[in-house]
Amino acid sequence: MAEETLNTAAAEAEPVTAAEVAVAPEAEKVEEAPAVVCEKDGSPEEEKVSESASFKEESNVAGELPESQKKALDELKQLVQEALKKHEFSASPATAVEIPAKEEKAPATEEKSPETEEKAPATEEKSPATEEKAPATDEKPPATEEKAPATEEKAQAVVEEEGKSCDGKDESSPPPVPEKEVTEAVGTLETEQPPEEVSIWGIPLLADERSNVVLLKFLRARDFKVKDAFTMLKNVVAWRKHFDIESLLSEDLGTEQQTVVYMHGTDKEGHPVCYNAYGEYQNKHLYNQTFSTEQNRTQFLRWRIQFLEKSIRNLDFSPNGVSTIVQVIDFKNSPGPFQWELRQATNQALRLFQDNYPEFVAKQVFVNVPFLYLSFYKLISPFLTQRTKSKFVFAGPSKTAETLFKYIAPELVPVQYGGLSLEGEQEFTTSDSVTEEIIKPATKHTIEIPAPESCTLVWEARAVGNELTYGAEFVPESVYSYTVIVQKSRKLSVTTDEPVISGQFKCDEPGKVVLTFDNQTSKKKMVLYRSKTKVTGSIKC
Repeated sequence: MAEETLNTAAAEAEPVTAAEVAVAPEAEKVEEAPAVVCEKDGSPEEEKVSESASFKEESNVAGELPESQKKALDELKQLVQEALKKHEFSASPATAVEIPAKEEKAPATEEKSPETEEKAPATEEKSPATEEKAPATDEKPPATEEKAPATEEKAQAVVEEEGKSCDGKDESSPPPVPEKEVTEAVGTLETEQPPEEVSIWGIPLLADERSNVVLLKFLRARDFKVKDAFTMLKNVVAWRKHFDIESLLSEDLGTEQQTVVYMHGTDKEGHPVCYNAYGEYQNKHLYNQTFSTEQNRTQFLRWRIQFLEKSIRNLDFSPNGVSTIVQVIDFKNSPGPFQWELRQATNQALRLFQDNYPEFVAKQVFVNVPFLYLSFYKLISPFLTQRTKSKFVFAGPSKTAETLFKYIAPELVPVQYGGLSLEGEQEFTTSDSVTEEIIKPATKHTIEIPAPESCTLVWEARAVGNELTYGAEFVPESVYSYTVIVQKSRKLSVTTDEPVISGQFKCDEPGKVVLTFDNQTSKKKMVLYRSKTKVTGSIKC
């Protein structure tokens, strides 16, 4: 499952390169695989992921593009404009065949004219026999000769009735229209038709500047090869019509998969973050309900496409807006490689994402990655392009939270990944900022929070990795008052304690709340905390 997860996620980010890697990467596809750069972190069992060289996301503003890319964008827009005028996006194969089918009737009718023309010589053959009777009657030969033209006139009439012209001219029938004039007339009718209207992901093509963002996705997916990008665009539009994406958006496909794939918050640059927790498939009931039959796998695929479509519709396709997503893929407890049903469904999704959803991922962050996978991708990273490596980040279990905090604010990271974001109604919101503190090994660290008078001070903290001793007390400003123990010192355990420490204290006098963290381990630890005050009296804090 681990390799499939990597490759499926890669399909949404790099539809031309990384997405082409199969479930088990083949030797000839090594240079297309996702990238990882690892550093040793003291022990051989832990890997620390260092971000590859900085790579800024490409601009979608037409004026900021290099000249070669501007030229490619203009050429692609011209091809799209011509295709819309000719209604090429909506032309079906049946319609395309009908036009030459009508033109083939003319040669078929012409074949009849030789048969008709043969009748005239056959009639003329009688004239020698009639001429033999000439000595008996001198006036008959002229009468017989008049019959041949009459027979030819009948043949000509038969041909004219079938729509064919003969050598003879009939002044009563209108002259045939030249083929050139017919072609020009048809072309005039076509130009009079209004251009076709085509939308993709809710964005009408060539309607406004948002269309440039869509076209740039196809160009980047095909390395700015205009014809290849145009072909891909036409194929995507055809697939969306065949799959009936617009109807799919309104279908009720259930909510069972929302624990596996879900959107939660944004990163520090405003990209929506999509979490993929494939460890949820350890639940046998959910696994069988999703993958046990072909119908279930098809339902899962439709749900996955529907989820992606709805996520894309929430993006801002303006040139300065956010039009990509950050993917977080969790390998914790992910199913093993022998679940062939999951492999099959993943490969189907991989191909669809590869072909129909280009350049929609800003970054892929793989967390809780097993050591063997880290080692494998470390070996192949020298064969990868810088652009590919910049989009992929890998982190082992001990570095998951630290890695996520590089890209996502801690208050927006779910608690299961080391952050402070909890579901449901909470005391704190995402607008309440979080402070990070680093506690050195074998060190006691204190955090002081001012506590005004006549207020209730509320706080919450998170020791990333736990294994610390925690306590809290209120220290008044007055030397004549006593220190109050708010929470007794206790050792935080990963298995027995809630991930987030919360507390509150009603302040009858001014002072401060002191949080104490004692790190007796040989590794540095990170502590996250935030606080706020509530008015409990007439005095405003």
